[in-house]
Amino acid sequence: MLIDIDKIPKEGLKISKDFEFLNGDLVEENAVFLQPTHADVMIKKIGDEIWIKGRITTRLSFVCSRCLAPFEFPIDSKFDLICLPEEFDEIDEIKEELEDEDLNKLFYYRQHLDLREVILEELNLTFPFRPLCSENCQGICGVCGRIIKEGKCACVGKVTDPRLQKLKIFMREK
Repeated sequence: MLIDIDKIPKEGLKISKDFEFLNGDLVEENAVFLQPTHADVMIKKIGDEIWIKGRITTRLSFVCSRCLAPFEFPIDSKFDLICLPEEFDEIDEIKEELEDEDLNKLFYYRQHLDLREVILEELNLTFPFRPLCSENCQGICGVCGRIIKEGKCACVGKVTDPRLQKLKIFMREK
């Protein structure tokens, strides 16, 4: 959804819209949309800067990083951004390091802002580093592969790597 910067009214532009994204658009490989992404966004133009304040909601299905079971992940996230014209992008290339104030800045090009791309980026930023079905997920058994939260398996509790056997003997002797 392209927004013409010159056509943003003084009081701002309020948008409430559902966005359909492909699962492949997400940074998390195993994520699947369970419903469209809804965005409520307020866009204001102050000089050359475009201020975007919004909220996105959706539901996704992730695969747990420990037990590999799928689980539902609701997203309800607020964001605040400042977009600058492309000529500021060229000035900032001189910087060696990003500062805290730079993290909430984007750039618009040719007097247009692609709101769909902004929403997708903010959605991707809400994902956890390692998706877990629960904080106390114990994962799968390293021997038989059974999901531990579903019940105990009959595997021996401690299986020692045979390559470490000599180290174990050495440690006992000390």
